[in-house]
Amino acid sequence: MNMLQGRKIILGITGSIAAYKAALLTRLLVKEGAEVQVIMTPSAKDFITPLTLSTLSNKPVLSEFFKDKTWNNHVTLGKWADLMIVAPTSAHTLAKFAHGLCNNLLTAVYLSTQCPVFIAPAMDLDMYAHASTVENLKKLQAYGNHIMEAEKGPLASGLVGQGRMVEPAYIVEIVQGFLRQKKLLANKKVVITAGPTHEPIDPVRFIGNRSSGKMGFELATCMAQQGAEVILISGPTQLTTNHPNIYPHKVDTAEAMYHTCVEHFPKCDIAIFAAAVADFTPKQTSTQKIKKASVNFQLELVSTKDIAKELGKKKKPHQYIVGFSLETEDELSNAYKKLKAKNFDLIVLNSCNDEGAGFDYDTNKVTLIDKKHHITSMALKSKRCIAQDIVAMIIKNSKN
Repeated sequence: MNMLQGRKIILGITGSIAAYKAALLTRLLVKEGAEVQVIMTPSAKDFITPLTLSTLSNKPVLSEFFKDKTWNNHVTLGKWADLMIVAPTSAHTLAKFAHGLCNNLLTAVYLSTQCPVFIAPAMDLDMYAHASTVENLKKLQAYGNHIMEAEKGPLASGLVGQGRMVEPAYIVEIVQGFLRQKKLLANKKVVITAGPTHEPIDPVRFIGNRSSGKMGFELATCMAQQGAEVILISGPTQLTTNHPNIYPHKVDTAEAMYHTCVEHFPKCDIAIFAAAVADFTPKQTSTQKIKKASVNFQLELVSTKDIAKELGKKKKPHQYIVGFSLETEDELSNAYKKLKAKNFDLIVLNSCNDEGAGFDYDTNKVTLIDKKHHITSMALKSKRCIAQDIVAMIIKNSKN
């Protein structure tokens, strides 16, 4: 089935040597039956002519807000499109998209569009690997954009490495696959906890852990991309998300996280407890900073509420609950115990003994265990890929 037939597509082209590939991409999209409106940045015209692209698209190429007494309305264009593809996307335009900068028609349309956006970066390998570019790509993905990672190969600079724009035929294939894909979690409500909690000792100090929240945020993004409405309850973390399907709730303490979970849990279909909640909290919190002069200072601790266990008791038949278990010894045995004691449907076992896994890494190595004690062990991979694997398992098992 041709998923591009009759689709309205904005094709954005920026100032990159890879702009020459836009001619073939335009031709392929039109051949598949799409209506293509090309929008070029001013610098893109240095690499490929508007005449070539208007001939292939059968439409005038747009580049400026106002031309020949005609106002090219970026808001109208954004609403018109079923899909937006920006290929190639230069490092400059990538940065503008990531930070909401708007100084030409293409960036204005990007900020106005309400449809899925596919971004195909193209630049030299050092630019692509630069920390700022990496961070910009993360931001754009968190906003809900679809990033088509650059390929490895010979570059215009004469160097060889990652930075080549993906080939036009592959872009068409990716877009076709996206349109074919059913949003498997549409109309589902999901609660996800993420990050640490900070249990105050005094106004300055707290008890906490090194959890970054990365795993929980990746799960939230993956769930949202599958169409779910996600309530993301996060402890203190530097991470942010702007995906329209994610509704963030910031908390500090285990008690605050518990009450927020209690509020939203009854309405959810799926709950994922990925937060590293502190097991203990000070019995008393000082209102003033405790002075170092207190040589024999002792801190009395009390247990915090076990959020996952408490909500597991309230689980309804239609609800599917996922927990996490970070272990340092007797890993499988301890994970099994938690799976049963907390009424989980699936538990994700982490080991602090695995290099590259655990707190604050961008990678993880996990084992998934379900209620039937089926074990799925995964190799070390990015937390984004791990999140996709976990969500795929949830979709598969929650149907049974």
